[in-house]
Amino acid sequence: YILMGISGWRVWRLERSEAGRTALVVFAVQLSLNLAWSFLFFGLQRIGWGLVEIVILLLAIIANTFMFWRIDRLAGVLFVPYAAWVAYATILNASLWLLNKT
Repeated sequence: YILMGISGWRVWRLERSEAGRTALVVFAVQLSLNLAWSFLFFGLQRIGWGLVEIVILLLAIIANTFMFWRIDRLAGVLFVPYAAWVAYATILNASLWLLNKT
């Protein structure tokens, strides 16, 4: 989260164009999706819906990484560990869903 915060701050500070605003909107969307996954997976214990949601989250993170990269390369690089972690969490979520299908 610290790296994501630094990344978002760099884009917010450096870019005042439409591309920068769009990238920051995508940043806010992926943060919301991150929160929603925690609620679906842990709160409601809906593994299948969590899987659907985390795939959407991962796609949003990848899009956000590229959008930030175009504005500030360091901001894009700072998103890579987050994307890797969510990719790993997606595999775990899918594995749990497959193991618990009825």
